Amino acid sequence: MNYTFSSGMSSLKPSVIREILKNSGNTIPLSAGNPAPDAFPVDEVREIAARVLRDEPILALQYGVTEGYAPLIEELIKLAHERYGVGGDDDSLIVVSGAQQTMNLMSQIFINNGDTVITEEPAFIGALNCFRGFGAKLSGVPLEADGMDIGILEEKLKTEKNVRFIYTIPNFQNPAGITTSLEKRKQIYELAEKYGVIILEDNPYGDLRVSGESVPSIKSFDKAGIVVYSGSFSKIISPGMRVGFTLAPKEIISKMTVAKQTQDVHTTMLTQLIVYEWLKEGRIDAHVKKICDIYRRKLNLMCDNMDLLLSDYLTYNRPEGGLFVWAKLNEGINMLDYVKRASANGVSAVPGNAFLVDMSSPCDHIRLNFSTPSDEGIVEGINLLAKTAKEMKG
Repeated sequence: MNYTFSSGMSSLKPSVIREILKNSGNTIPLSAGNPAPDAFPVDEVREIAARVLRDEPILALQYGVTEGYAPLIEELIKLAHERYGVGGDDDSLIVVSGAQQTMNLMSQIFINNGDTVITEEPAFIGALNCFRGFGAKLSGVPLEADGMDIGILEEKLKTEKNVRFIYTIPNFQNPAGITTSLEKRKQIYELAEKYGVIILEDNPYGDLRVSGESVPSIKSFDKAGIVVYSGSFSKIISPGMRVGFTLAPKEIISKMTVAKQTQDVHTTMLTQLIVYEWLKEGRIDAHVKKICDIYRRKLNLMCDNMDLLLSDYLTYNRPEGGLFVWAKLNEGINMLDYVKRASANGVSAVPGNAFLVDMSSPCDHIRLNFSTPSDEGIVEGINLLAKTAKEMKG
């Protein structure tokens, strides 16, 4: 039988990163984006899960309310206000199955086939594929060292048709690792308000700051009800638990609730209860400090070894947090050939074109991850990248 798929799905390709991981075999995984194994609060989660299943087994195993477990929502509203500086009287909050579901819900409630989503470029591949899957036209704004090119952003807001929202990761952006400056955050907000466009502010990495000063979120400026804020526990507790939250104007959350009922009905109750107990017991501050210490060490280990062994072959800016380093190969080293040869040598990296609006566009960048491999793996991986570069330069 010949199957006819939807136009949105027909154009999608498998995630480059997932395919690399699936086929990486025994390579050192500098291509991944998983939290470090020692960053998981395993003992805490084990103890809380056992207690929840002992004391509230039916609540944990039964259907829940689509918006989320009410005590968790209260805890998250408090967290959003006190820790992230977001949320007002006109906002509401929904618990989602990981931040990726926020992208899906935003697409479902806002995008008609052919509508435009303006996004940073490069940008998170999971979000790009989600928007593509709903038939969006993607329009990329180049990233500078301090965030989107504001002049190009305004030009696109002037000229693109049916712009539904602007997508941005302001903190330790995936893949570029940059943090958008306070000045540019304000400019992005002002332009969005001027042109009547929503901002989708995705903040999965904001707690992973290892140097520098925190920058207020775009949502913290929001007086016009135009910013949707996406938070996640995937990088600070567990990606496998699939718990995140969306904070946005009440009308948007109301529509998201209806859309979520068509997707998964509600986020898993057991994991919601675990996150609730974890937050209620005040465990977040000590745990975030612990994982930031881990990532500071691993980031500096990777960058110090890159400076020592790869400075003749690539350039990069050391990020202030997050999980990724975005490196530009010097002229004369073909990026795709380099990634393939590196894999053959035993180390995997993600080709930069995976994060572009048009993946066929020329690209000379690669994305490296320091959280997944062991410290020994980081050192060996950078050695293998240097070996590969030397081979290609003759």
